[in-house]
Amino acid sequence: MNLGPKVQILALGLALAASGVRADQEAAVPQQGEVIERVVAVVNGDPLLLSELRTRAAPFLARVMQAPEMQRMQLMQQLYGDLLTQLIDERLLEQEARKLSISITSVDVERAIQNVQRQSGLKDAEFWEAVRGQGFQPEQYKADVRRQLVRLKVINQKVRSRINITEDDVRRRYEDQLRVARKSATFNVSHIFMAVEGDSVTKLAAARTTADELKAKLTPENFEEAMREHGGGDLGWVSQGDLPESLASTLVSLEPGQISEPVRGPGGLHIFLLKERKEGESSIGNYETVKQTIFSELLDKAMARQEAAFLEELRKQSLISRRL
Repeated sequence: MNLGPKVQILALGLALAASGVRADQEAAVPQQGEVIERVVAVVNGDPLLLSELRTRAAPFLARVMQAPEMQRMQLMQQLYGDLLTQLIDERLLEQEARKLSISITSVDVERAIQNVQRQSGLKDAEFWEAVRGQGFQPEQYKADVRRQLVRLKVINQKVRSRINITEDDVRRRYEDQLRVARKSATFNVSHIFMAVEGDSVTKLAAARTTADELKAKLTPENFEEAMREHGGGDLGWVSQGDLPESLASTLVSLEPGQISEPVRGPGGLHIFLLKERKEGESSIGNYETVKQTIFSELLDKAMARQEAAFLEELRKQSLISRRL
């Protein structure tokens, strides 16, 4: 198994496209009398400017303006606050990258963009048209990709060594998935249903006697005729997780072609004919074919946790002044 670091490029322009957010560059233009430039934060002596924050906020302003007027100011404050936190974290990572002598070249950026293009299935012209459609110019997009590459390199260098995912970890996760999947079988089933109104013991006993007598005569061949006579129908494919426990356990115990004993459910008694069953575990696959995927999922989650912890460490070690 290859346990090396996994590097992914998440392009901001395409992420915004997926969320349905469009850029509104006109909304970012300062109005008459509005402050054009000032320092909104200082990170270890390195200033962050209002213009940087406005540029980052521009793609989200259209969504804010669609909100009711009374909510806009609150949403704007939340947006700018969240984005300022993001800018501070990025500046901390850039400062850390300089300490680690990490550099990102134009070749690195172009290679990353080519990877995104291949994954998107878009040709070069179509790709950049999609980027512009989200309100981003190519240079803005490339700058964002560069920031993400800086982040990935710093995180991999500082955090990856903290993570140790073993074969046993992967195997345990696989077995956990199997246990869940085995409880999510689906059944192609028909049933005869005898309604029992209320909680009358006498009515329930009478219905069970009738159901027991009927069950003794049932075969797969005459089941449909009995459904028409007594009630019920073809349920099609039903999921184990969507059924009451008593009904699900009855279906689990049957083999295709078998007819169940009468079983009580909400509102009455059921007699089931199981036609087909699909085991949930079949969707998991065997261990050898899925172990790399499981490892990647475990690694992604561990990296996310460790990245959050690392950023918190950087914040505590730094002098950060927010002036927004």
